[in-house]
Amino acid sequence: MQIYLVGGAVRDKLLGLDVVDHDHVVVGATPEQMLAKGYKEVGKDFPVFLHPKTGEEYALARTERKSGKGYKGFSVDFSSDITLEQDLIRRDLTINAMAQDEQGNLIDPHNGQQDLHDKILRHVSPAFAEDPLRVLRVARFAARFAHLGFIVADETFALMQELSYGDELKHLTPERVWAETEKALASESPQVYFDVLHQCGALAVLMPEMDCLWGIPNPEKWHPEIDTGIHTLMVIEQAAKKTTDLRVRFAAAVHDLGKGATPRDQLPQHRGHEESGVPIIKKLCKRLKIPKVYEQLATQVSRYHLHSHKMFELRPSTVLKMLKGLSAYRNPDFLEAFILTCEADFNGRLGNEDKPYPQGDLLKQSFKVSETIDVQLLIEKGYEGAKLGEAIDRARLKAIKDHLAHKYDSE
Repeated sequence: MQIYLVGGAVRDKLLGLDVVDHDHVVVGATPEQMLAKGYKEVGKDFPVFLHPKTGEEYALARTERKSGKGYKGFSVDFSSDITLEQDLIRRDLTINAMAQDEQGNLIDPHNGQQDLHDKILRHVSPAFAEDPLRVLRVARFAARFAHLGFIVADETFALMQELSYGDELKHLTPERVWAETEKALASESPQVYFDVLHQCGALAVLMPEMDCLWGIPNPEKWHPEIDTGIHTLMVIEQAAKKTTDLRVRFAAAVHDLGKGATPRDQLPQHRGHEESGVPIIKKLCKRLKIPKVYEQLATQVSRYHLHSHKMFELRPSTVLKMLKGLSAYRNPDFLEAFILTCEADFNGRLGNEDKPYPQGDLLKQSFKVSETIDVQLLIEKGYEGAKLGEAIDRARLKAIKDHLAHKYDSE
């Protein structure tokens, strides 16, 4: 039995990054031998074991042969005579196909170390094209390592296009698509993930609601970058700079989906795109089984982001209606996420990248002054039920009116 450290642990160690997960390949062993040594079997499709002390993953060396559609359409051989080299050649990228033995020696049959040096994401073998999930994985690695200068190799990109224009991507389960997307949203440059998927044709298959934004114009006065797809990438980039909150990053990605439904004879104007985007976002979230916490922020950002941008023009009653619609009084953290997304939308425009967003500050202030009203005092005055709700609204509205009046008078 021989044990090797493999995959991301070797790659990240060579890049000088923190190693989070230590995955191992075991050569020359059977499941029975692993169990006898105290390992716990957890793999569903092939034998993966957890170390009895460290809890790290140890997988038996295996080969895969295409036998059907999708990423599950493989027959797997994990017999004890499978070699390390046979295991490594089935992996996706050369930078993920390196191993390290127990003495620390590097095993690199596919020149992954050179591709690390050259900052290239390159597929290991033609078998890459057998697994459609690898299109998303490469896009995710492109997003993760874009800040280091990594790019996708031309020949690998060609295989990604081939997979995208065939029917393989349609066999990916919603759960796997979202799992890769969520990981990409957590990366250094999530906008690169969506850009790569768009460029290779995969986004049109997996998220057509978003892919159709490329080529749709905006008024140049508000959007010097003009193209809605480009604007969307810029907003995602800004969101990633501002926060690690994945809800904000996702909402940034889908905030303008309503523009994809604008009648062509109305372009470049997009009247009503805020509300028309809500059912489109809900449809996308339902299809990809995206958690409700993402959908809730995304739909509210779509619905109210123009309200936020126009804070200096809004009537106090409209500000109160927006705050209530955002459930700000029940969930202040939600309001904070909303404002961050709107700020990313504002900064995600050519020439606006570093501008302040005073509208967000004014919305926060309006919330704070209206939040501090004395509800107990209203109860003591005899208000209850629906009448209490109305009294609270009147008190909050007056607080907002007074604050805005003072704000404008002082300016």
